[in-house]
Amino acid sequence: MSDRKAVLVIGAGDATGGAIARRFAREGYVACVTRRSAEKLGPLLAQIRAEGGEAHGFGSDARKEEEMIELVARIEREIAPIEVAVFNIGANVRFGITETTARVYYKVWEMACFAGFLMGREVAKVMLPRGRGSILFTGATASLRGREGFAAFAGAKHALRALAQSMARELWPQGIHVAHPIIDGAIDTAWIRENFPQRYALKEREGIVNPDQIAELYWQIHQQPRNAWTHEPELRPWIETW
Repeated sequence: MSDRKAVLVIGAGDATGGAIARRFAREGYVACVTRRSAEKLGPLLAQIRAEGGEAHGFGSDARKEEEMIELVARIEREIAPIEVAVFNIGANVRFGITETTARVYYKVWEMACFAGFLMGREVAKVMLPRGRGSILFTGATASLRGREGFAAFAGAKHALRALAQSMARELWPQGIHVAHPIIDGAIDTAWIRENFPQRYALKEREGIVNPDQIAELYWQIHQQPRNAWTHEPELRPWIETW
């Protein structure tokens, strides 16, 4: 079918990435979702299909150039044209500067920045001939300011932000909407629940971000007309200090 369109979500976890995939699938997009372990995608794929959508899961290491090239080519060849691509890999680790090894710093940069470059480059190649598409990079508080213990994470997120800005200036005039939403606040995830129970308790007061609301923001960005594009919206709960 010529009207088939795919949304590619790199880093489709159980919260934000999964919610984004589900939101676009409800609008008829074919959800193509990735994690390093394909088995972990089972529940998300089942949920999308139960809601009436089409979904395909891929086990893929986004840091590997050859894997990203093949992933994009395979989706374009076998499934549908990629209309939307979302980079949503998390790499949030905390180490004091003297405990931050070269391996940790490099790995965080690979996950949170370099992989974003690979995705952005490959999807731009297929979107440009069509003159349309959206590329969204998930930003965080660390994209805007560094904190103690987050040298590696903040460095990578700052770099991802610079990538998004450079791509936006290059690709906007050619019809590709590049955006970098900032999610400034704790998100309702199992990781927050298990590691920050006091913060998670704020859920009762709507003090942490609902992934479905993040997904709604991403859908709205994709729907914006070219005369009113957004590049860097910020989303945070009312309780957040900023």
